[in-house]
Amino acid sequence: MDVSKRDWKLFCEKISGWQERYMERLEDEYIKLLSDKEKSAADRFWELYNLMRLDKKNPGVFLQSRKSELDFSILRLLRNDVITFEELDEFSDELKETIKVYLRE
Repeated sequence: MDVSKRDWKLFCEKISGWQERYMERLEDEYIKLLSDKEKSAADRFWELYNLMRLDKKNPGVFLQSRKSELDFSILRLLRNDVITFEELDEFSDELKETIKVYLRE
């Protein structure tokens, strides 16, 4: 897919906000885990450690993206519940249609 400059610029403007919001959700989950006094400190520690090890690979935390792979980057964000399709309203119809095709597969 040939990505427009407008779509790429819009993505670059939005990605940090999307990731920040996603990491805030993760932090809330971590706080809940660490506040669970029914588990031992060691259990809480290791559960948090394992969660963070997995979460750091999530596109909501870390995403390397190239303009040529914008559709796949957005698809990863959608499939990992970082964003919703409604958040793509400002993007071109062509990009949204491409994403819809991938989501149907």
